[in-house]
Amino acid sequence: MTSVYSPCVLIVLLRDIGEDASVRRVLSVHFAPCALFVAGVVALARAGSFSGRSHWGTVWPEQSGAAVGVILLVVACATLLGLLLQPFQVRAIRVLEGYWDRWPVTAGLAGVLTEMQRRRWEALRERAAMPASGAVAEKTRADRARRLSARPPAHVLLPTALGNALRAGEIRAGERYGLSTLASWPRIYMQVSDRMAEALRSAREALEVATNLCWCFLALSVISGEAFYDEPNLWWLCGCGLLLAALAYKGAITAAQTYAGLMHVAYDLHRFDLVEALHLRLPGDTKGEEELFAQVSDLFTGRSKPDLPYHHGDVLSPARDAHSSTDAQHVDREPR
Repeated sequence: MTSVYSPCVLIVLLRDIGEDASVRRVLSVHFAPCALFVAGVVALARAGSFSGRSHWGTVWPEQSGAAVGVILLVVACATLLGLLLQPFQVRAIRVLEGYWDRWPVTAGLAGVLTEMQRRRWEALRERAAMPASGAVAEKTRADRARRLSARPPAHVLLPTALGNALRAGEIRAGERYGLSTLASWPRIYMQVSDRMAEALRSAREALEVATNLCWCFLALSVISGEAFYDEPNLWWLCGCGLLLAALAYKGAITAAQTYAGLMHVAYDLHRFDLVEALHLRLPGDTKGEEELFAQVSDLFTGRSKPDLPYHHGDVLSPARDAHSSTDAQHVDREPR
């Protein structure tokens, strides 16, 4: 099973083109983590940590011209590094999700960690099913049930908490209505309202920022370990880097849970906009909805080619009508 994050990235980027949000995305998602990493490496190099004892007084130049040169060096290297790493953004997240089946060593580790996740899932389910007596115990049980609902079923667990947070949305958001989430999500995303798109975009950017910061702090910890191997009194800096990486990873999990929750809301509010966009007749009841979406899922996944009658109505849904008006405004502003 692939992540729903992967096929939707291009769709999201295409929708963001021409908006001010794209500048914010580049600065926060790509430039800031790379600048932090480059600044750390430059500081270690100027302190002489790679060649002997560290001299922190030499990190910041005394001459203003030299200081400007260091700043420009950090900005230039961070920009170049951000451009080089941008195509690997999806891969960076998928590695932290736990998609390690391609390599024999990591595949074995994935099995061990997945079993640990399954045991935690079983323990949490047992605690959530325990009878509660009293207001405090009832709140505790409700919190355990909420945490359990934020995880996927035991048979599809991934090795990491981040992967399970995203997978919970990937296999539940559309399946509640008979739609395959992985197949339908890139299509339904194009039907959501502008407010929903902005909420999804913010959650996605928070996930990407936290992921990139996690990799940044991990890389700095490794490089610092190499630089401080002969300075035991500075090893605590490596520990601080690992602690910050763990904190960033925890933030990525929180952002992933928010993103998965918004996916559920998108299907709740816009699944019929998808039906209208496909020029199909809207179902009259829940049974007809499940039958229709099962056929649509078969069509999306290529399992079969159902014979679905088209319905070319003249009425657009409010979300699609708003998108059409926005697109028309963008076309009017384009140079001719």
